[in-house]
Amino acid sequence: MSTAGFDFDDPALESTVRAGLDAVEVLLRDSVKSDYPFVTETSAHLLAAGGKRFRPLVVLLAAQFGDASAPGVVPAAVVVELTHLATLYHDDVMDEALLRRGAPSANSRWGNTVAILTGDFLFARASDILADLGPEAVRLQARTFERLVQGQIRETVGPEDGTDPVDHYLRVVGDKTGSLIGTSGRFGAMLSGADETAREVLTRFGERIGVAFQLSDDLLDVASDSAASGKTPGTDLREGVPTLPVLMLRRGNDPADAELLGLLSGDLSDDTRLATAVGALRGHAVMAQARAVVQQWANDARETLQPLPDVPARAALAALCDYVVRRTG
Repeated sequence: MSTAGFDFDDPALESTVRAGLDAVEVLLRDSVKSDYPFVTETSAHLLAAGGKRFRPLVVLLAAQFGDASAPGVVPAAVVVELTHLATLYHDDVMDEALLRRGAPSANSRWGNTVAILTGDFLFARASDILADLGPEAVRLQARTFERLVQGQIRETVGPEDGTDPVDHYLRVVGDKTGSLIGTSGRFGAMLSGADETAREVLTRFGERIGVAFQLSDDLLDVASDSAASGKTPGTDLREGVPTLPVLMLRRGNDPADAELLGLLSGDLSDDTRLATAVGALRGHAVMAQARAVVQQWANDARETLQPLPDVPARAALAALCDYVVRRTG
């Protein structure tokens, strides 16, 4: 079976996860509907563009360590995906992105104000679903949202004087991506009634695999020949978005890299210049160094799974670690 881009073998788990993801899609579509048709259109925009549903998948796999059929599991998976989608609307405004998942971004299609308000609408819908999941779930979401916002502010402000930009970036990724995927693991365990050990383990796993997942996207922006990352290769370079390979290249400060660093710091709106930058970075040793960082985060995520029982769901979570590394080439 292939789900969210990776394969796992157990037929019973395949059936359960597939049914769960199908239920998530139905509830997602219902959740973005509004009495105002224009809001429905803008809210469904990114949903219709697709996505890996990585966060709902983590919720569903984590729920296997309790009662996977518990009524709160699918709604929790929808909550984390709605939250993720909402942040994408806001991120595209801040990054002035023109495309998202191969389609025009909401801000380029309807303007920044509509994009921001659509993100807010999705946050509101997520909160409405959360209200039925209990105060512990609401508190967890609130604390996760706090980290998402702090991570975005930290990214916007930039590293403090004397702070390693790579370390700063890894902290940003931990807050902006790792926190929500960690919460995905905790939601699945918590709402399925899994024990406290499983809750803690799956939270830590989600945090680590979340960082690895984002860093692998950074590499895909350079290494992919297709839009495997959901956007045109070189998009982050063109928009000046900081990514792991570029930050590591700058930290190295090798005189031999002066020309490439100058190219990366300049105007990459021209397709030829962008292609030159992508090609040069793709062939640079820093890509292997960045892959090693992704591998280390994935290895750490795998190690956190050891206290869990040796069941198909644990093997599937371990397979996620392989998938995250493998997708970087």
